[in-house]
Amino acid sequence: QVQLVESGGGLVQPGGSLRLSCAASGTFFRLVRMGWYRQAPGKPRELVAGITSGGTTNYADFVKGRFTISRDNAKNTVYLQMSSLKPEDTAVYYCNILGRTTDWGQGTQVTVSS
Repeated sequence: QVQLVESGGGLVQPGGSLRLSCAASGTFFRLVRMGWYRQAPGKPRELVAGITSGGTTNYADFVKGRFTISRDNAKNTVYLQMSSLKPEDTAVYYCNILGRTTDWGQGTQVTVSS
């Protein structure tokens, strides 16, 4: 069972940057594909970026070139470096095993506003 704790969110101005972290428990973390998701008010949760156990990444079109997902298997942590943030990036950000639809963490709020 992998449990997840997200952190690093906050209030940032448009054009700014934030780095989110997701600490995972469980001995199988290094073997699983991980993803960052987000959910804005009144909208469904959407996948932002994913990373395989070997480090291959993929991104939603709306964040390509602005966000970077990475992982440190030794620390059981996955990161999301966000830059050139826009107001429409405002959401609660979650990490999870790719494809898993249960056992979400509490998420971390990202607010992009001037």
